[in-house]
Amino acid sequence: MRISPTACSAMRSRIPSRKALFPNDFHLPQRTPSSSKAQKPTPDSVYEAWLKSREMPNQKGVYLVPGAPRPLTIENAHLAWYVSQTCIYDLFKTLWGLHPLRSTFMVTLNIVRSLFPAFRGYSQACRVALIIDEFQSLIGSGSFTWTRLLYLLSTEILRRVVEGFIDSLLTTNENIVLGSARFFIEYKQMEHRVRLDVPTLADPQVRDLLQESDLFARSFSGGGFGFISPLDFINIFSLLIEILSHLWLILTLTRDASCFGVLLFSIASALLPFFLSRFTQSTTGIDNPISAKEMRAAEKQERMRNLAYSDIHRPEISLFGLGDWILNSWSAARKIVLASEQTVSRNSTVHFADLMYALQNLPVILILQSTSTTLGAITAYRSSIQCAVYAVGNLISTTKMAFQGLFLMSAFSASMKLKPKLQPRNEDVARYMSQPGGVSIDVKGLSYTYPGAPDPALRNITFSLQAGETLAIVGYNGSGKSTLAKILLRITDFDKGMLHINGVDVRRYTPQEYHRHTSAVFQGFSKFNSTVRENVGLGNVDKMRYKPAIETAVHLAEADMLVESLPNGLKTLLETPGFENISYPGAFGGYDSNASQRQGLSGGEWQRIALARAFMRANEPEVDLLVFDEPTSSLDAHAQNQIFETIGKISKTPSGDRRKTVIYITHRLSTARRADKVAMMDKGTITEFGSHEELMAKNGPYAALYRASI
Repeated sequence: MRISPTACSAMRSRIPSRKALFPNDFHLPQRTPSSSKAQKPTPDSVYEAWLKSREMPNQKGVYLVPGAPRPLTIENAHLAWYVSQTCIYDLFKTLWGLHPLRSTFMVTLNIVRSLFPAFRGYSQACRVALIIDEFQSLIGSGSFTWTRLLYLLSTEILRRVVEGFIDSLLTTNENIVLGSARFFIEYKQMEHRVRLDVPTLADPQVRDLLQESDLFARSFSGGGFGFISPLDFINIFSLLIEILSHLWLILTLTRDASCFGVLLFSIASALLPFFLSRFTQSTTGIDNPISAKEMRAAEKQERMRNLAYSDIHRPEISLFGLGDWILNSWSAARKIVLASEQTVSRNSTVHFADLMYALQNLPVILILQSTSTTLGAITAYRSSIQCAVYAVGNLISTTKMAFQGLFLMSAFSASMKLKPKLQPRNEDVARYMSQPGGVSIDVKGLSYTYPGAPDPALRNITFSLQAGETLAIVGYNGSGKSTLAKILLRITDFDKGMLHINGVDVRRYTPQEYHRHTSAVFQGFSKFNSTVRENVGLGNVDKMRYKPAIETAVHLAEADMLVESLPNGLKTLLETPGFENISYPGAFGGYDSNASQRQGLSGGEWQRIALARAFMRANEPEVDLLVFDEPTSSLDAHAQNQIFETIGKISKTPSGDRRKTVIYITHRLSTARRADKVAMMDKGTITEFGSHEELMAKNGPYAALYRASI
């Protein structure tokens, strides 16, 4: 989709690295004070238009909460016009390309059907009027024959049956087109969400942008283009035509002065129920039984969506490259759910409400006998005016929703242009080249401050590690150990300094390629709402279905006895703590049907599962860097020794040659003796660096901490 490629002038300096979030041709425009003529300049990009629309009146830099309706002001109308000119064509073109013939057929019929109220109303009014007038004439004349009356009634009923059958066919075609559009928009939203990295998602404005983009994607719901979708502009055009057609019908039926009285009476009778009640009655058919397959699909799509949107899972989604697996799993489940939602009744819909309403007015004939006005004329007027009144109401509400939908569409369009902050420019990309023994790491003057934090988490970090060496990072809580590990793994960026991997600036590697050569256990590792097999297999999704690989990883993590003790072994569903255990409502209004069958694990048992997940990839030959952040914090001393012995075996060839670089963070200094180098951290910086023996000989902070721990 084409979107004007510039960044927003309203971006605040307090939001770091905004320029890096967008493609290279986005830039911060330089604005200078201008005359009053330029007080409402044309926005330079869809992003700027979206941001300006959220700004509170007379409160520069203060924004509405995501999803809040925009006030209808001249400036917002100007912004909405800009967005419609910039985005609507590209969006329609893309969605049209999903089903060109069906879309053309649907839109054409929507426009033609907007004319039907006039032709159908005129035909209906004439037929109903003829029926009523015939009955009135028969009663008035005293000679009552049913032949003519039955003929008119049967013709009208047949016409309505045919019309209902055609409507059913059109609805089927419309559901196919709308279902494809809905799936496409939701898929693009999910796809882009799983591609974004942690630094990008840390930006508060980006999070607001994605939240409104998600509202736009969700607006493509069943039963239409969506209650806030910009595709409702088709409905606006159709409603305008419908209103004009009804007005034309009313004018053609108003032939003389006596008709104006009937017109006033009809307007009053039409407006009265409109003002007394604004409730819309909806009817639903018999509920279709939900199959077990559909329930599983609904549960799976929610689990995949939870993974894509969860900040907790983001580091491991990035590290283990789970984006494609999440998208493919969600896509397969979503198609099943959409197919079940779009089941269309094969029975033709026949509407007799207005016909019965007209026939119920036959007693009024006695009142009308003294005038030239017929009951048929009253019925025609009443039907047309009621339709026109409701069409005007629908036009107003649809226009309001479409106005808000334009800004949600701008959020979606702008979010599609977001560039992950860790992704290098194409001209700067360097190919990752493995070297014997693992990776070499050179860090100089590295510093990092979390967004919004007053003090840096890391300050002037400097050290070097040769390929195949093992580094233990130790220190007090809050000293920056886990933050350093995430930077080394390219989960988080850094503000200052240099980080070279194999002699190349790490910022020149694409995160996806770099992560293929790493494996890790995070201190806050993920506890996926799934089976043991999936929790382990997500470390290497290509081998998730390969049982020997799962069993090997479980064995390396010393988790064999744990899996054997579970009721269903690797197929056991695990109960996750906190909000991860929430049963999400599915598309069918149901909840997780397996919640009562889930197995809870202790902290140490979950840690073994996380270790097995890391070992799924750690043993692969292309993996050169292993990072373990407190991998044995919940294990006893015996299990801890076994795990570190396993790490030592994995990092070396059978002949004892080094093949992987290992970094582990630990609060148990007795394990630091295993490492070639030890980094002592305090207050965000490395205060001591060297071998265990060297640091003990210095008799500094490390030696004091070590002696206190044993």
